[in-house]
Amino acid sequence: MIELNDYGIKMWDTKTITSFRRTLLNWYDQEKRDLPWRRTKNPYHIWVSEIMLQQTQVITVIPYYERFLNWFPTVETLATADEERLLKAWEGLGYYSRVRHMQKAAQQIMNDFSGVFPSSYETISRLKGIGPYTAGAIASIAFDLPEPAVDGNVMRVMARLFEVNHDIGDPKNRKIFQAIMEILIDPDRPGDFNQALMDLGTDIESAKNPRPEESPIRFFSAAYLNGTMDKYPIKLPKKKPKPLQLQAFVIRNQNGDFLLEKNVDGRLLSGFWSFPLFETDFISQQLNLFENNNKTVMEVVSQKSLFEQNYQLHPTWLSTTFNPVKHTFSHQKWTVELIEGRVSTSQLATDKELVWVSANDFGKYPMATPQKKMIKAYHAQQTS
Repeated sequence: MIELNDYGIKMWDTKTITSFRRTLLNWYDQEKRDLPWRRTKNPYHIWVSEIMLQQTQVITVIPYYERFLNWFPTVETLATADEERLLKAWEGLGYYSRVRHMQKAAQQIMNDFSGVFPSSYETISRLKGIGPYTAGAIASIAFDLPEPAVDGNVMRVMARLFEVNHDIGDPKNRKIFQAIMEILIDPDRPGDFNQALMDLGTDIESAKNPRPEESPIRFFSAAYLNGTMDKYPIKLPKKKPKPLQLQAFVIRNQNGDFLLEKNVDGRLLSGFWSFPLFETDFISQQLNLFENNNKTVMEVVSQKSLFEQNYQLHPTWLSTTFNPVKHTFSHQKWTVELIEGRVSTSQLATDKELVWVSANDFGKYPMATPQKKMIKAYHAQQTS
């Protein structure tokens, strides 16, 4: 364990630590939220909830959690699930690598642990997609092991308690908060202790508009007592998402069906269906170099021409104007221009995963939020 004194942190004495635990847990017993995953000790259920709660609000997670366990009630059913059904279960939650890692971890449990969820922090940590926070949460909540679950909420509370002058957004500083929590965690009720701090950090001690005067632990908090709540936690701003311009081709055939493509190349949103998408530059064109009379010639190729070449279709292009679709990921900010076309054929290129789908059947295909926004924008224009 690191020496907290080296980081300017003076730990409390035993009496204060005991009082802090009692105060926090008494508050939790009275104020804890009634959540479906808190009604079980099943490690599989707790794992599902913890993965879903990453980057997602509780109110959003609850229906997803209940449906997911209805579709995949056991580790085995998750391990053997069809990818499209798996993505459909996660559709709209975002950060889709989470559910892919979950399936790989479920397969690990089936292969390495005979289908039984591992019960130690070390073995839980070996599972795909499970980091220190999730391992600590499962170990403490499901198995009553005194393992801290240190996430952004917990670091925020700890930073205010001890006036920690280190950036909580810097991964190398996580060890500081881990060391604090290893001392403070209640050995008799570790799961409740971790969940109490989670509740506190998401509400009263939230990042925006905290209510420190309502905090049950305010008289333990150095930042509260010293009037420095506005300074903590220290967190440097993140890099802004990179802007990205795209064009989506809304192509319908003679039956009125829409052309959808499955993203299979491992990029963002791999495995989901959408209208064919092209990245574009600021003039929505691409340069093509070719040889002519032993000279290199630069030709401007329109995105429509590229679509026709790549998809072996030659639509009649319509002049319909749509509102641009905007969607922000953690690292990219998409602006999507919709381009509409009609074809009098149902032929499909054989080198891509393509399908013609009626609007009534869209719900059968896993679609990420940007595609749903595109469908909404298309229909809004049609009905205006």
